[in-house]
Amino acid sequence: MSDTLSPRSADEVREAVQWAAAEEQPLEVLGTGSKRALGRPVQAAHVLDLSALSGIMLYEPAELVISALAGTPLAEIEAALDAHNQELAFDPIDYGALLGHAPGAGTVGGMIGANLAGSKRLKFGAARDHILGMEAVSGRGEIFKSGGRVVKNVTGYDLPRTLTGSWGTLAVATRITLKVQPRAETEATFVISGLNPREATQAMTAAMGSSAEVSAAAHLPPEIATVLSAHGHALSGAATLLQLEGFASSVDYRFAALKALLQGGGTISRLEAEASRALWRDVRDCRAFAGTDELVWRISVAPTAGADFIARVQAAFACRAYCDWSGGLVWLAVSGEDPQADAVRAAVAGVGGGHAMLVRAPAPLRTAVAVFQPQPEALAALSARIKAQFDPHGVLNPGRMGS
Repeated sequence: MSDTLSPRSADEVREAVQWAAAEEQPLEVLGTGSKRALGRPVQAAHVLDLSALSGIMLYEPAELVISALAGTPLAEIEAALDAHNQELAFDPIDYGALLGHAPGAGTVGGMIGANLAGSKRLKFGAARDHILGMEAVSGRGEIFKSGGRVVKNVTGYDLPRTLTGSWGTLAVATRITLKVQPRAETEATFVISGLNPREATQAMTAAMGSSAEVSAAAHLPPEIATVLSAHGHALSGAATLLQLEGFASSVDYRFAALKALLQGGGTISRLEAEASRALWRDVRDCRAFAGTDELVWRISVAPTAGADFIARVQAAFACRAYCDWSGGLVWLAVSGEDPQADAVRAAVAGVGGGHAMLVRAPAPLRTAVAVFQPQPEALAALSARIKAQFDPHGVLNPGRMGS
């Protein structure tokens, strides 16, 4: 059997997995390989390349549903939606710039495997919250389907949500159905300059809790704002960003409401539609840390704990950081060869818990360090039981998540 298997149908995927299970030959499951450097290096001699399993199989704009084969480029999905003024509401992050790849290289299968989300995560959820149905091949070599084409479909267990975020370790997705939404007519970004992290947390919390319907909230300290300014963004000093989307008159009204709510806490300015979209793409995709040799962490904590977490790690070691998700997502860049894993996870525990993932590091370091947040004993046992049910022979992406 070739080192690289390139199936073109679900039946061919099943045959490949059945062979791997029978011969006890582990498989590394890939689309375009754009996320290959995420997680621990896979321990497999054979690659299951899904890039040929590509194409939009169904798109019904009036029904707000799209279905595509797993190897379909996400850029192709987004282009089809854009032609009908629609979008994926969760605005999935593009890891291309951060990991040294061309942007737009990811696939819909990789998006589901990693449960991607962008800056609008707090309002719209992640990929898991928008999947309607899935066809997949288990590690047993069995094709199964779950879900359907409507939001209220209740056909048994919600397997698509279980598989989303499993990094290809439970089953090989072959076809995915997603709900989509109409794209906003316009957007603007409410910018407050000059706030410190704790003031920014208070402002973001007040804005997200108001009736202004803020889509996303982020805080960039001066050093991060300076880097993004070099990319052409109109930022000066520390910048707290609040994204507003909708009809133009509604955006204007809500901008005025935020101005009344947050006045007196810094200099307020406004970025219009194109400038706003460009800035949020760079915030979402962690462009501030692209092209450097720093080790990069992605930390999820309670939104009110982001500033406290950053203060703790900056007191322990030199690093750069900024907050997205109204403080709930912290991007952290560490210089040198030590990722400071113990200090990072101690800081996570110190602010009430969360999840820390090492997203950019050389392969030897990702082999030696727990890339994903270690699970509590009970949750680890549950994960092991699920793995045993879906992939009893351990042939799918072995080692990717650490076991």
